[in-house]
Amino acid sequence: MDLFSLKDKVVVVTGGTGILGGSFVLAIAAAGAKVVIIGRNKERLESKKNEVEAVGGQALAIQADVMDEAQLTAARDQILEAYGKIDGLVNAAGGNVPEALLLPEQDIFDLNIAGTKKALELNLWGSIVPTHILGATMRETGGSIVNISSVSSKKVLTRVLGYSMGKAAIDQYTQWLGVEAATRHAGKIRINSITPGFFLTEQNRRMLTNEDGTLTQRGEKIINATPYGRFGQPEELNGALIYLLSDASKFVTGITVTVDGGYTVYGGV
Repeated sequence: MDLFSLKDKVVVVTGGTGILGGSFVLAIAAAGAKVVIIGRNKERLESKKNEVEAVGGQALAIQADVMDEAQLTAARDQILEAYGKIDGLVNAAGGNVPEALLLPEQDIFDLNIAGTKKALELNLWGSIVPTHILGATMRETGGSIVNISSVSSKKVLTRVLGYSMGKAAIDQYTQWLGVEAATRHAGKIRINSITPGFFLTEQNRRMLTNEDGTLTQRGEKIINATPYGRFGQPEELNGALIYLLSDASKFVTGITVTVDGGYTVYGGV
């Protein structure tokens, strides 16, 4: 038996049309699962669904906002009607919001409070709400939930306070829920996370690279602080993801798998 196979499993990916989420979707399908893609943009959802089907996979695309309980409840019902169960959930929706950034020319006390709250809520509640609506279906059948943390929860990154607080809260939530689910549901449900290092996404690309592809000052600092000397590639997260979703990790809960090219352990010398 292939412990890393997802054959006959149904796995939901929120934020499945993003750079990282989209890579997750394809990896999950390649591992044999039926993949459910949740996102807000209908055209991008259909495009990603077509990508999966073009390589022989099976996908269901559902337009929904991870912060909207009614939409997620409807999504849950649609998934159960189509497949009868949910075996895995990947909470890939999240990221920073422009109004939450503290710009270099701003004083720290000019922080946009409303924007910071928005970033925190998106990155925390954008995982909690799907977990408690979609994850609840795993009480009888069992399953695996994978959250997405960030190196910003381990080391201080300037400018992105709301995002960092949200990801730090995700770390605590992952540990808490991992313990609670294990003790209350006889070990049927496990909850873990992945901590990515720096990957170029739609949201951070302009902070890390210039229009001509060269590094910004911030990008240079990050590369210099990463022993691998480069940004990660989205597919380099997929091994950790499949491990956490598959039966290979059936006695693992409450942990994070860090995939950061050594960034969080590097002392600078």
